[in-house]
Amino acid sequence: MKAGPDPPSVRRRLRGPGRSRRVLVTILAVVVVVVAGLGLYTLATQETATLVIYTYPSLFGGTNCGAENWSTVFGAFESAHDVRIDVECPAGTLASTLLAQENAPAADLVIGLDELTAPQADADHLLVPYAPPELADVSPTLTAQLSPDDAVVPYEWGYLGIDYNTTFATNTQGAIAHATFPEFVANASWARQLLIEDPSVDITGEEFLVWEIEYYEHVLHQDWQDFWKAVLPEIPPPVTDWGTAFGEFTSPTDNPQLVVSYTTDPAYAAEYGQAGQYNSTVSWWNGTAYGWRTIYGIGIVAGTHHLTLDQEFEDWFLGGEVQNLIPLNEWEYPANDTVALPGVYAAALDPSTITPLNADTSPSQVASNLTGWVDDWLTLATGTE
Repeated sequence: MKAGPDPPSVRRRLRGPGRSRRVLVTILAVVVVVVAGLGLYTLATQETATLVIYTYPSLFGGTNCGAENWSTVFGAFESAHDVRIDVECPAGTLASTLLAQENAPAADLVIGLDELTAPQADADHLLVPYAPPELADVSPTLTAQLSPDDAVVPYEWGYLGIDYNTTFATNTQGAIAHATFPEFVANASWARQLLIEDPSVDITGEEFLVWEIEYYEHVLHQDWQDFWKAVLPEIPPPVTDWGTAFGEFTSPTDNPQLVVSYTTDPAYAAEYGQAGQYNSTVSWWNGTAYGWRTIYGIGIVAGTHHLTLDQEFEDWFLGGEVQNLIPLNEWEYPANDTVALPGVYAAALDPSTITPLNADTSPSQVASNLTGWVDDWLTLATGTE
């Protein structure tokens, strides 16, 4: 997690929605009940219709599936629509939970399916396609790279990055800022500093694996496994989650100088008085920056009993009231293009300069290939057949 005053790590959402994986202004007085163990958050209103929403525990700065700022996120909708909202954070992935409940769905909406898990849920027919009018303010490219049939609609996005500290930048005379994956193959000293998340258990690691595969297959036109055959003997042991990895990267002593994280990290550092302590890069080749775009979406669960309310909730979630909260709470870019970014985002790598590798493989192709890719990586990592 992040290091810094008060400490800022508790305010930055843990990456990996649905994985074991600024304080907002409260605009509505609510009663919050957090039921330990069940991960259940309830906004108390009059007894009317209840929407059950599945999401990840750290949504908008929450911990353990609840936070005081959730009153801002959900309370206004409750008040405007005379509805009660229950938010649950199931164990395991959101996609696997929906699949397990396929014949008796318990949720109406799901928040946090991403560019890897949304295609899986869509392929299993677990969602109801819906195109909110607010999609007019969302890039069609985001929609196409997440869920072309609108079964899941984007609410935020960003890019994976390789964060590096000032020591590594100095030692490489700035070369890391335009790094290529083959440089990690050619330079064992680079590989030995690169901390990654295990793609078999962590979504960030899984996304990094897909990033590397797409880069090797579609930019270099080479076998993606060659990279791992060269670097796996050199890199530190992969860790189980992004929080652990980032904590080691930002630890004061004996820390790795590189970590797989997100290109918005320098903006986060600037917000909390750590500007310039580390930076982030993507994967370059012949003067072009290539990256893997992370996209998070909201969807309506097949079998819902509140379809009209679900659609109204999606409309609201893509509107300015919610979208304005994303940059300084989720530390992602809001999907709604009309939302202005805070000034600290000038410290982040300009996303308009990055070519997304997501365009080379459709969401359905990613969904069908992902399990095999992870299995192949495990074979390389463990030396087993």
